[in-house]
Amino acid sequence: METFQQLGLSAAALESLLRAGFEKPTPIQAKAIPPALSGRDVIGCAATGTGKTAAFVLPLLDRLAAKQVHHVLVLAPTRELALQIAEQVERFGSASGVRCAVLIGGVGMGGQTAALHRKPQIIVATPGRLIDHMQQGTAHVGSVDALVLDEADRMLDMGFKPQLTKILQRLPKKRQTLLFSATMAGEVADFARTSLHDPVRVEVVRSGTTATRAEQRVFHVSMNEKTPLLVALLKEDSDTTLVFTRTKRRADAVARSLERAGETVARIHADRSQNQREAALEGFRSGKYRVLVATDIAARGLDVEQIGHVVIYDLPHVAADYVHRVGRTARAAASGRASSFVSPEEAPLLREIEKLTRAQLPKADVPRDSEVFKQEMARRAAHVQQHPQPQRHHPRQKQQQHGHKPKRHGSGGHGGHAHGGHASGGGGGKGAVVFSGSPRRRR
Repeated sequence: METFQQLGLSAAALESLLRAGFEKPTPIQAKAIPPALSGRDVIGCAATGTGKTAAFVLPLLDRLAAKQVHHVLVLAPTRELALQIAEQVERFGSASGVRCAVLIGGVGMGGQTAALHRKPQIIVATPGRLIDHMQQGTAHVGSVDALVLDEADRMLDMGFKPQLTKILQRLPKKRQTLLFSATMAGEVADFARTSLHDPVRVEVVRSGTTATRAEQRVFHVSMNEKTPLLVALLKEDSDTTLVFTRTKRRADAVARSLERAGETVARIHADRSQNQREAALEGFRSGKYRVLVATDIAARGLDVEQIGHVVIYDLPHVAADYVHRVGRTARAAASGRASSFVSPEEAPLLREIEKLTRAQLPKADVPRDSEVFKQEMARRAAHVQQHPQPQRHHPRQKQQQHGHKPKRHGSGGHGGHAHGGHASGGGGGKGAVVFSGSPRRRR
């Protein structure tokens, strides 16, 4: 379909698209909007940056206006993605007076409870924070008749399955469910089979396909060469650059090195407050910062136009995350580059990525002869000499040396991130009944 008029959207929706400057639908919008408008369950699979958010926001706003649905719940894996979805709801729904509440971790619950008191038609939430409100009695989901699971594979990768299961148990069985993701396999496919009813499957690209306009390349380097390579690549052009690291500590260290090299840098990771994360993202969008260093918080749903270069400093442990990282560049009709730094110990991760994408990533030459690279290597060598690291034994090695077996603990690895932290300022259990089709019961 060539125009939004052909999709069956209302005059109000078409007017909002015109105001926003949207001229024609993307493939995922063209294929997903008609069945979503008709009330069907939809599984949408497309590369990131192809307009998936509008593909579910537009039809659900029309169904709300027509009283075909009354309460919509949108679940997203990260605070940033939840906020961006809410921005799109505001963008297309403000003229019709649609009320939206955003429930995310990292901020106090008081303001969120106040928003719930205003009886919003749409709630956009991360699973952990929604559970917090459900447990405090400030949010009920008993009257939700349309559910969106955005970036469902990421939510499962992040360990949200227990929260999703608990939320789905509270939702009405009779509802419309829309599930969107850039990848669709394994646990996600199983989850979709049990959570959706007779869905229409919309797949505009093969699952695991990276953004076609992104020029991808791999640099084989030692761990010690990664930062010098990054500094050297940054000196080659003036492109805005998003750098992905595996850990929060590494993100901080890389950011400090880039600042010393004269770059304007911001950071996003789980130890940064919500205000710090929003300031970093806004500064990156506005051009205040040329480089944004991030953990996988930014791999999904980060909507920043004209990111010229994505650098994957550390390969992700989950191959599908590579697709999402690359998808941060070459969004919409733009083009871009994605450079992956692969150390010898990361070779198995590279093989998994190439297996998923069904393509061998082209190798690029490391500019070891460049003056910038050599200067950064020399600077790092001098720093190591001046600040030698004390030799430390791995805990497991130490236990084995003493003849002790390491104790196994419950994973709990995603607990803190899944809930986004319990912030003060909650409304207790005294909030108004929201999204509930039955009288409130005290526990």
